[in-house]
Amino acid sequence: MPTRIESTTMPAFSSSNLPRRYLDNAATSWPKPESVWRAWEQTARENGAVAGRGGYHEAVAADALLAQARGAFADLLAVPADRIALPASATIGLNQAIHGLLRPGDHAIATAADHNATLRPLHHLACQGKIEFTVVPCDDRGWVDPQTIADAWRPATRLVSLSHASNVTGTVQDAAAVATITRERGGVTLLDASQSLGQGSAAEAIADIVVAPAHKWLLGMHGIAVVFLREGLMLDPLLQGGTGLVSESFEMPAGLPERLEVGTADLPAAAALVAAIEWWAAPEHRGLLAACRQLARDCRDRLAAISGVRVWGGDMAGDEGGPPILSFVVEGFSPVETAALLEQIAGVQVRAGFHCAAAIHQCLGTAAAGTVRVAFGPFNTSDDVDAVVTTVEAIVG
Repeated sequence: MPTRIESTTMPAFSSSNLPRRYLDNAATSWPKPESVWRAWEQTARENGAVAGRGGYHEAVAADALLAQARGAFADLLAVPADRIALPASATIGLNQAIHGLLRPGDHAIATAADHNATLRPLHHLACQGKIEFTVVPCDDRGWVDPQTIADAWRPATRLVSLSHASNVTGTVQDAAAVATITRERGGVTLLDASQSLGQGSAAEAIADIVVAPAHKWLLGMHGIAVVFLREGLMLDPLLQGGTGLVSESFEMPAGLPERLEVGTADLPAAAALVAAIEWWAAPEHRGLLAACRQLARDCRDRLAAISGVRVWGGDMAGDEGGPPILSFVVEGFSPVETAALLEQIAGVQVRAGFHCAAAIHQCLGTAAAGTVRVAFGPFNTSDDVDAVVTTVEAIVG
């Protein structure tokens, strides 16, 4: 076993003179394309209006920009734009779906690979005695066998929640099989596409409800996300308030998008989203997703070859739209210690711990302290892989 470097005796390296090697793109993408920064700033400086709240030029332009953002999301999901709403974050959107769909006495199924953005709302409703929910396990890759969902089905099952791709291992779930099981039994599939939307696949369109943010792999900004509802499905509003429509009534509007778009929309974020999707569509950027996955493959393989290092994420870098995410632990070091040393020695910025997904660690065998997560983006290079691997080699000695 390598000698453990205690926190009080860590080398006094400083990252102040080191290049910033950002490898936490599963949390939020950085940097953004220059066109995204420009669109965000220009809209903030020049529009200055609130969508749905006026008939003057800038207010009308704000309405048009939100419609353009809905259309951009709809194209990515391969769904009709009139079934799209734009909440302020994916967490809000997932809460809108869960609270807006489930009724007292309902049963829900979630998975151990899910994020706390779905597990915590379900747990909250269960603790209030309103619903019951079952968490089905995943394997040591973070993959969920669809049969476990069929086996967990009850007569009262109303909702199946599924993270399309794990934010810990990058493993992509068989969402089509899960959606088929759910549909055949008359339930609703809620797909958390936070780690899959923008990864070159329109597979999310198979779900009844899809939620995803703009600020991760799409390279947009915080402040805007998407909720898609299939035709014939509607949610009770979790939030009530101003929408700019039918203001004379105390009732929330009955249709989309206003029923789920409450309050003041983040217009600069909408402009940034449109710019980000346009940036991805440029011919010169079409190979970037494959390049990101290759970096993840290289990093995974080289880390796995180091004695005392355990790696997860073997399937995430395939050609089927998986995000370039991997996790690892170093024997003798906590994930927090490893992450701190990566930044201190090489300027590498990663996330350590449970990644807001504690249930999966019971299945990975990392429930004590979690993992170190590495998530590549389109602005990373092979130099970043080298920095991770050589630093881990130095840590293990």
